[in-house]
Amino acid sequence: MLRKRIKVDANELFISSLLFMARQDCLEICALRTGAFENVKNQIGYCAIWCGSCVVGNGTLKELTKKYEHIIGGYGVDKWGAEEQSFDGQEFMKTLQSIQNIPVCRGCLKGGGATNCKIRACASSKKLADCTECKEFMTCENREALQKVRTGALRVGMLVKNDDDKALQQQLIEKWTAELKNKWPSYILFLRE
Repeated sequence: MLRKRIKVDANELFISSLLFMARQDCLEICALRTGAFENVKNQIGYCAIWCGSCVVGNGTLKELTKKYEHIIGGYGVDKWGAEEQSFDGQEFMKTLQSIQNIPVCRGCLKGGGATNCKIRACASSKKLADCTECKEFMTCENREALQKVRTGALRVGMLVKNDDDKALQQQLIEKWTAELKNKWPSYILFLRE
């Protein structure tokens, strides 16, 4: 009976230590630097996409891949997982490194984004904050490109200003920030230890 109880205690100790390590890893993931988010949170691009909801611009993608690399390497998944599942663990780790090397986008209002963006050129030449202010929207030569970029942004969970958004920009950003706090993966920017 005593031997069985010691075995159970050892199993419980092992499980507890795994849970503790997982919690520590989670706390590390949650303790992200939010400098990138602070840089783009007040930007709504010329296309009316909120830069703060972009995982490339707000830094979420870079930080997550950095933490995934740490966790995968720490647990040795890149080695034993590769043996067990027949995948190239070294190549996988290189891919995570490559993603981390993607520069954080500054947002088009600060010189980021595509340099040849027709939407930016058109809106800035008309001195518009974004395309939702344009009176020529229905006949715009860039309408198809705008619809494509906005549809893609919505598909990946980004937040986009539309004609119905009559709130002041700062109120809209505050509303969107509240929404972002509940959206994966960007909600990790707001978690506290």
